[in-house]
Amino acid sequence: MARSALTREEVLDAAASLVRRHGPAALTMRGLAAELGTAVTSIYWHVGNRESLLDALVERTVREMGAIRPSGRTPAERIVSVARLLRRELRERPHLIAMVHERGLTERMFLPAQQALVQEVRAAGLRGARAADAVRAVQFQIVGYLLVERNRERSPAQSPDEGELWGPAAAPGDPALSRALARPPDPERLFLLSVRALVRALLAPAPAPPPAPPPDRAVAPPAHRPRRPGRPAPG
Repeated sequence: MARSALTREEVLDAAASLVRRHGPAALTMRGLAAELGTAVTSIYWHVGNRESLLDALVERTVREMGAIRPSGRTPAERIVSVARLLRRELRERPHLIAMVHERGLTERMFLPAQQALVQEVRAAGLRGARAADAVRAVQFQIVGYLLVERNRERSPAQSPDEGELWGPAAAPGDPALSRALARPPDPERLFLLSVRALVRALLAPAPAPPPAPPPDRAVAPPAHRPRRPGRPAPG
């Protein structure tokens, strides 16, 4: 029996769930109707055609990515919290983020997170180009880390793997290092370690400029000695 009282938000929820699980190619109006237990005409009535549905999902994703709010007692802690939340949100919806990117809305999507970072780097005392560099460095660290993380997850089984490559002889004199590198990495821990180190470096006081060199002392030309009378001038 066809479902009644369906809302637009329920349609978008189900569509987003399908895209998250199977990618945008799996999103069809008939498949979505079957997922919701309703008629295809009801889907069209709520969201229009498939292209309009994809546009609505993109706009919704941009809004959701704008809901990131920093937390913590210090600017450094709040910057790390933004980075952690942004990575989590990007990881949870890769297909939807790809749709945002394909429609040229990536910069708009990242703007709220950038604005939160701007507020915190300014609270830490950074201004001008140095503040802009800090915001971009944090953003690039998040996105770059996520790309490496996804590449590792999608790569085929490695042979030899890290456990085989990092045997006791791989780091002579430091067996603990070999054992640590032979274990699978903890992505969350490494992410926080790298972001915290980056933020500490970015917010550290700028080094004092070197003292100005002393002014050069000009060498005075030799004084002119008057010629004695009666002595011939040198030829």
